[in-house]
Formats: sequence, C-alpha cells, structure tokens
Amino acid sequence: MSQNKTLSKIQVLRYVILVALIIILARLFFIQIVEHGDWVAKANEQHTLLEKITPKRGEIYMMDNDEPVAVALNQTTYQIVIDPVVTEKAVIEDVIQKYAKEYLVADLNDVYGVEGLRYAVVARNVPRKVAEEIAESSAAAVWLKKTNQRVYPEGNLASGLLGFVNSDGIGQYGVEGSLNESLAGKEGLIKTTADVNNVALSIGNDNVKIPAEDGKSVVLSVDRGLERGVEELAAKAIDETAATHASVLVMDPNTGKVVAMANLPNYDPANYGDVDDASRYLNYTTEVPYEPASTCKSFSFAAAINEGLMTPETTYFNQGYEIIDDWKIQNAEQRSMLYGTINMRTALYWSLNTGSIYALKLLGGDPSSINQTGREKLYDYYHNKFRLGQITGIELVEAEGFIPDPNEGWGRDSVYANMTFGQNLGITMVQTATAFSAVVNGGYWRTPTIVAGNLENDEVVPIETERVEDKILSDETSAMMREMLVNNRDYKVRGGIDRAGYSVGGKSGTAQVIKNGAYDDTMSETVGTYIGFVAPKEGMPEYVIMVKMLGEGAYLDGGIASNLFDTVSNYVIDYYKIKPGA
Repeated sequence: MSQNKTLSKIQVLRYVILVALIIILARLFFIQIVEHGDWVAKANEQHTLLEKITPKRGEIYMMDNDEPVAVALNQTTYQIVIDPVVTEKAVIEDVIQKYAKEYLVADLNDVYGVEGLRYAVVARNVPRKVAEEIAESSAAAVWLKKTNQRVYPEGNLASGLLGFVNSDGIGQYGVEGSLNESLAGKEGLIKTTADVNNVALSIGNDNVKIPAEDGKSVVLSVDRGLERGVEELAAKAIDETAATHASVLVMDPNTGKVVAMANLPNYDPANYGDVDDASRYLNYTTEVPYEPASTCKSFSFAAAINEGLMTPETTYFNQGYEIIDDWKIQNAEQRSMLYGTINMRTALYWSLNTGSIYALKLLGGDPSSINQTGREKLYDYYHNKFRLGQITGIELVEAEGFIPDPNEGWGRDSVYANMTFGQNLGITMVQTATAFSAVVNGGYWRTPTIVAGNLENDEVVPIETERVEDKILSDETSAMMREMLVNNRDYKVRGGIDRAGYSVGGKSGTAQVIKNGAYDDTMSETVGTYIGFVAPKEGMPEYVIMVKMLGEGAYLDGGIASNLFDTVSNYVIDYYKIKPGA
C-alpha cells in the first residue's frame, strides 16, 4: 500500500515536470520563432543610441553701405551631458563646481532622483576652454555636446526688432521669433550602436538617419548706421522730455521697405532676463495698437478728396465744436480767427476736429449731418483701402487692431466722428505709416517689408513672397494731400529747422488715453504722434517717418513728437545725402 502511494507521487511529479517542460518549450518557441522580431528590436534598442543633431541657426544681418553686417551671430559652446546610472554623483559635482558652476541648468539631486535616467543635460553654454578642461578630468560617462549660443555684437541695438533666443534655442519676439522656423533649420538624428555605458561605438554616414538642415541667414532691410543714429536721437528726446518711451519708424513709401525701426527703452538680447518689465520685449511699431489721434485726418481728408466731394478750397462754417449723439466734440484750437467760414486747408493746418467731421458728412452726401452712407464709405477707406485694423504682412509679429463696425453698436455717428481724427479705433504704427505712404506716394498701398533677402554665399538673395501693390487713391488726390501736408509744416508758425530745397510735410496727433473705461478729459496723460515725409523740393517723397512718444502720467502732444520728427528727418536727409530740389 505504501509502495503504491510512493509510485503515485512519482507519477504526479513526472506529469508536473512534463507540463513545465512543455510550457518552457512553448515559451521558447514563441520567443525564438513567433516573437523573434520583437525581441531583436528590444535588444537593438538597448544597444542603439539615438541622438538629435542640432542644426546651425541662421544669422541675422543689417545693411551698412550696401554691405550685410551681422547683428545676431552663433558662438560655439557645449552642453555637459551625463549618464546618472554610470557617472558618480560626487565626481560630477566636483567637476561642475570646479569648472562650470555658472553654466549649471539642472539640480543634480533631482537628476539622480529619477530612477533609470540614462541621459541628462546638466550644463549649457559652456565655453570651449572650459569644455576642454572638463574633457581632461576623465570623469566617467560625461559627454560634451557641441551647441550654438546666440550672441549680439551690436549690444542693445534694435533689440525690440531683433528679439532673442531663449535657453531652449527657440526664437522669441522680434525677427528671432517671427522667422524662427526659417532661422532654426531642422534637427537631424544620429542612430548608432552604443556600449553598456550608452557611449557611441561608431558613427558614419550609414548611421545618420536624418541629416540636420541648417537655418537660413536673413538680411534685414534696416540700415545699421541709420538705426543707431535714430535710436540715439530717440534716447535724447526721452532724456529731455517727460516721455518714458519712444518709437520711430522710417520707411521708403515707394517700396514699403523699412530702413529703421526703433523702440526705446531697449534691452540686451544676450541677457534678455535682465529686464524690469516684460513689455521691453514688445515691438511697439507692430505689436501694440493705439489711437494715433489727428494723424488720421490725413486719411479722412484723402477719402473725401478722392471721392470728388472736397478740395483744399472747400469751405464750411466752424463754430469750434459739434454736438453728435448728445456728445460735444470740440476743437483743441479755439482761436477767434478760426470761427466762421474757413477752408479745408486751414482746417487741416490747425488740426480742427470739426474739419475732419465735415469730411465725413461730405462722404455721406449731406453737409449738415453724419449718416449711414458716410460711415460706410469711411469704413471702406479706413479698413478696406488703407487696411487699417488689418495685419499688413510685414515679416514680424503683428497685432491686428480694430476699426469699429459702421452700423452695429450704440452711437455710431459719434464713434465715426471721433474716428476721423484718430480716436475710437486701434491701429499700429506700421499700419498707419503704410497707409500714410499711400496718401503721399501717388496713391499706392504696398505691403511693408523688413527683409531684404537671405544671405547665400555672401550674396543677398531676394525671397519670393506675395506682396500687394494696390492703387487706392488718384494721383490728383495724393498731390493735393502732399501740398496740404507741406503747408502744415509752415516753419513761420510751427517752428523746427528750415531746409531750403526740401519739402517736408506731415501731421501731428495728440491722443487722449482711456482711464477707468472713459477718455481722460483732463489731458493729464496723452500720447504724442507725428507722421510725415521728406522729399526734394517739388519732388516725390523719399522717406516716411513716424514718431510716437508716451509716458505714464505725462502730457506729450504732437508738438513734442514733432520735435523728434524734426531731428530724425534732418538726420535722414544728411545720412542718405538726399539732394535738394530746384
């Protein structure tokens, strides 16, 4: 009986062993035959190093005497990369403290606290000399990866235009941000066999899965010498007034090419973190819509003239104010000599709000009141023809702004009356300057540009892009507006610097600001704007210049902005050696 029980147990054990062998054999079959491909892939993954290849970032140039000059360059630096599994923490801490503590970008305690982490960047922007010292330290599983650091040889120059590259190598603000994709290029990928320490054993052409594509270098249309001179003049104007900010835009009205774009105060893009206010990064000429006030009278007057409803000699009765939608809209100038019947040239010269409102009435076909037809025509000119409140297409980050609907909303008549002198709307400096260029250049709206082309083999190669050139005003309208704008610069009244042989025309603007949801009628804080052109006597405008000045709690009128316009316009004439006319 006992012997039978023993035999039974042995048989059961045999069956168990047999079943186990069958399971093992089945599993081996699946591993070696059925799942062979998956296990090979996993094995390869353990011994394959995948590493991104960083492309060289394209550089940025400005023009200087028809030669491209670099204003944003690349400097070779290194990243310190470690394998926390193999690299001894105490050793790498000693290396970092000795050579590269100021370049540390990661907390080593955090790095070593991640279980199974095999790749960690612990320092960036390490100079070559420091990298060589680290290489000689012979610390295990420490690699030096070559990278590029952005440097700006001109310091603060045009920082609001250029922007910067952040610690992750991504362009932010300005040209660096708007053209980041083109400048950055495309990353590549290295795939190669690695040893147990994840160190590459071989690298060759066969191992490169995706080669890197270097970024394209861009040449701006901005003139470096002019930009520096304009910024110095703007800085001087801030020092001598209550302004805390000044922006200046200089454009060729015949091509749309921007040759200077200054925003002060500026910053050092190589040390972009050293600012007290992030608004320093903004490009106020393209990113910040505002109310440019009476500079917009150039547009409302041009619209009425272009419709054949008005000439500079057209007259109206000025009583110093208008009551529209129960709102009293007054002229800033209340001189007795201006009361009564005056012509539109006089109205523009003295920047009378009643004059631009009268132009709106004429657009509606009723000289006595504002109506729907007039509002819709003004909207058509402002928004569709002059493209105010629309992105212009310049190669920078732009704010769209807004032009109010002519029919939707309360008090449309008063809203549009205010729009004729540049309030109750939001437009950018580049929109305003581009529209003003159309007023004075013969009537052509042209897409503005800040890019001259790409630099290839030391040659500037133009970029093929779709640009608009639209005839929106007649030659006669443009000629009349130029004459009235030059009249506005009568130096016997306005002051400034007389330049015999040159035509200088323009229009000022003093904008109320909104406080607590309403316009501040105390005028304790205003924004001063001036826009104008310079040309040889009796010639066509060669440059349009726009100036904006503001300061918190400061009264800055168009006259103060006009002073900066004077100095910039004279600088432009001398810098470009514009020959006087007859």
